[in-house]
Amino acid sequence: MNKINTDQMEKAGHDRILLSHGNGGRMMHELIENIFVKHFDNKILREQTDAAILRLTSTNVAFTTDSFVVDPIFFPGGDIGKLAVCGTVNDLAVSGATPLYLSASFIIEEGFPLADLEKIVLSMKNEVHKAKISIVTGDTKVVNKGKCDKVFINTSGIGAIQDKNKSIGTGNKIRPGDKILINGNIGDHGIAVMSARESFNFHSPVVSDCAPLNFFIQRLLNTSKQVRFMRDPTRGGVATVLNELAGKGDFGIEIDEASLPVSEGVVGMCEILGFDPLYIANEGKVIIVAGRRDSDKVLSVMKSSREGKQSAVIGEIVRDHPGKVVLKTVTGGKRIIDLLTGEQLPRIC
Repeated sequence: MNKINTDQMEKAGHDRILLSHGNGGRMMHELIENIFVKHFDNKILREQTDAAILRLTSTNVAFTTDSFVVDPIFFPGGDIGKLAVCGTVNDLAVSGATPLYLSASFIIEEGFPLADLEKIVLSMKNEVHKAKISIVTGDTKVVNKGKCDKVFINTSGIGAIQDKNKSIGTGNKIRPGDKILINGNIGDHGIAVMSARESFNFHSPVVSDCAPLNFFIQRLLNTSKQVRFMRDPTRGGVATVLNELAGKGDFGIEIDEASLPVSEGVVGMCEILGFDPLYIANEGKVIIVAGRRDSDKVLSVMKSSREGKQSAVIGEIVRDHPGKVVLKTVTGGKRIIDLLTGEQLPRIC
C-alpha cells in the first residue's frame, strides 16, 4: 500500500474523521501511519505488533492508566493531548517511579477535523520529548457523530521504581512535625479550562499549569531521603489530596492560608464565581510531605527549578484533630477543610 500524507488525505476529501477510519481497512491504516506512527515514531512502535515488548530496568514496575475527556479540548496553556501525556507521566512520577513507556488510545467522533487531531498528536509528541519517554502502543476507535464529544484519549504508563521509593505514594512513613510543600500557584488549570469553556464578558489571564514533572521530582528524590509522600492535586485540588492523606494515619493536618500560593487571576475568578482555590484542579503541581529536618533543603531545590519557582511550605502534620484538615485563616481563625461535595468543575481533565 502506498502511504499518503495528511495533505493528500485532505485533497482527497478526507479532511475529517469518517467511520471508515475505524473499520480496520485502508483508511484506518492510512490514519495510523500518517498521524500516529509518523509523530510517535520509535523503534518499538514501528514494529506495530499486538503487544509492545519492553525492556525494564527494575523488577519493581509502576503501572497507571487514565482517561481524558476535557472540554474544551484546546485551552490556554494546553490541549487534551498535552494533558493526556503529562497526567500519566506525573501519576508515575509522584509514585516515586521513573516513567518509561506510554500507551495512547483514541476514541474519535465521526466528522472530527484531521487537522485538529494532528495538532493534538503533535502536542503529545512534544510532551513525550520533554519527558524523555516513548509512546509504544495504542488503539483508535471511531464512533458515530453525536456518540462521543469530539475526542477522548486514554493513556496508560509504565515506570521503574526503586525499593527505596515504593512507599512514597502510600504516606505510611509520615509523622507529626513533617512539613507540607507545593511547587507553586494552585488552581491555574481548572480556571484556565473553565474560562475557555464559558462565555464570560471579561478576559481571564490564567494559563493552565499542565507540565511533566518527572525530572523535577527526580531531583527532589535525589536531594533528600526524607521525602515521605507525594501526590498530584488534580481533580478535587489540594483539599482532596490533604483529606485523603489525613485519613491514612493517626494524625491531623494544618495548613496556613497566608502561605498558599495563588495567582491574582485565580483569586479574582474564584471571588467572582464563588469557588475555593483549594478545590480547583491542577495539572503541573505536586504536594510533598518532607521531614522537618530536610524541608528547607527540599524547598530550596524546588525553588531553583523552572517548575517550582513559586514553591512554598503550606502546612504541617500535627498530632491534633487526627483525620481532619484545618485551615488557619489570614484573620486568625480556623476552619475545617472537608472533602468536596458534588461536582464543582466537570470535565476538567
